[in-house]
Amino acid sequence: MRGIFLSIVASILLLSVITFFIWPAGLWAWVVLGPLVVLGFYDYFQTQHAVLRNFPVLGHGRYLMELIRPEVYQYFIESDTEGVPFDRDQRSLVYQRAKRVRDTVPFGTKMNIYEVGYEWVNHSMAPLHNQPEDMRILVGGTDCQRPYSASLLNISAMSYGSLSKNAILALSTGARIGRFAHNTGEGGISAFHLQGGGDLIWQIGTGYFGCRDLDGSFSPNAFRERANLDQVKMIEIKLSQGAKPGHGGILPGAKVTKEIAEIRGVPVGKDVLSPPGHRAFSTPIGLLEFVSKLRELSDGRPVGFKLCVGKRREFLAVCKAMHQTGITPDFISVDGGEGGTGAAPLEFSNHMGAPLLEGLIFVHNALVGFGLRDQIRLLTSGKVTSGFGMLKLLALGADACYSARGMMLALGCIQALKCNSNHCPVGVATQDKSLMAGLVPSDKSQRVANFHRETIESLAEMLGAIGLSSASDLRPWHIMHRTSPTETKHYGELYEYLSDGDLLKPDLPESYRRAVEAASADCFGHNQP
Repeated sequence: MRGIFLSIVASILLLSVITFFIWPAGLWAWVVLGPLVVLGFYDYFQTQHAVLRNFPVLGHGRYLMELIRPEVYQYFIESDTEGVPFDRDQRSLVYQRAKRVRDTVPFGTKMNIYEVGYEWVNHSMAPLHNQPEDMRILVGGTDCQRPYSASLLNISAMSYGSLSKNAILALSTGARIGRFAHNTGEGGISAFHLQGGGDLIWQIGTGYFGCRDLDGSFSPNAFRERANLDQVKMIEIKLSQGAKPGHGGILPGAKVTKEIAEIRGVPVGKDVLSPPGHRAFSTPIGLLEFVSKLRELSDGRPVGFKLCVGKRREFLAVCKAMHQTGITPDFISVDGGEGGTGAAPLEFSNHMGAPLLEGLIFVHNALVGFGLRDQIRLLTSGKVTSGFGMLKLLALGADACYSARGMMLALGCIQALKCNSNHCPVGVATQDKSLMAGLVPSDKSQRVANFHRETIESLAEMLGAIGLSSASDLRPWHIMHRTSPTETKHYGELYEYLSDGDLLKPDLPESYRRAVEAASADCFGHNQP
């Protein structure tokens, strides 16, 4: 579009010169065209709005709709609280905090507080003042030699290739400015991750990109070389992701450029397979041995794994393997089956994998039941855009949160839902250079840092209002959930929460009995019902 704009302007100028000699009076047309050309040039060269850089003049149509929304959009199309995956209020909050403009709301809540599903927290008459700088945790168990002080909010896994180089650079730079971590996604560590200077969580997927031999198997030497980069602070093994758990993929050879090939460690121009499962291990004990191996190869960095919860007995088998071998990951990341930034078949996004809340509570319970919870940090991701979104997940069992789509919104994403088409209009999820040029990393990186800082400040303020000094003091009963117009329950009543060691006792909780008895540390149990 940017190239088309310049071509149109050049054509207008040429026609103007010709018109001057043929029909001098026609130059009055410049009374109309002149301001539009000037506006177009301003849009083209400004750096704050990717839509206007990529679609000069025409992009103002979107902002015009923003202005007339109360009369047209809200009443005839969609309300502020009905949009999906993120409603207008959620998107606006991210934009406002990213730009550091007013984020307060007038005239009270727009939500129906007596509608089933409404949630809130009860405040204290003795509130506290908390420092946002204290909203951090230390990740690293007894076998970890280089524990990492992580923010309670970090950038979730999004690979270079799925996102543009400008988006990756802006995210990494924002992470450096705000002192939080940036998960690389399974696509490997690119030059743009390193150029930004932010702390990295290197994700290792089933394709072992950046640490593989030519046949696609895991390469210890290649892993050691990348894992010991100064910016790499943690290692995450991806077992599955919420967008498409249990689903592999193929990167067509036509898209495997020299740059992508170098980053991923694959041949140029040849199809690259990401299998559904790992080749480096095939049993729960094998997974833990792989964790231990990566921890050793990375000079003692924290190592964990990410999953979307599926068959309960399989995760319980991993817990049995931890109890049996004494090997534990430093952290576990729980993703929700409702999907995320990754493009996926509709059936997988809508119907595969446990939703986030069920998955998070189950993993927390399983670790508590096997007496392992205090040794392992739980990270979680799922539509985090606000302090309350974080507070809820932390109360239900998480130690820290990831945000992917929230960070994309901070970059300027307008939820155009073009992520899988290479036609992202704001240059976030595309490799089209003309669209990518609209996203200016120096501007957007600051917005990413702003969004992180103000969301953490919101969390700190909410904790203080509850009367708590630390997120670790949050419990399920802090979150109230309306079950009918006149009845409420807290999450401790909505879900079963286990006590320490409950799954090691002969008298197992009835809701866990069948899955625990079916679980084996030596097998994931594919053939069991």
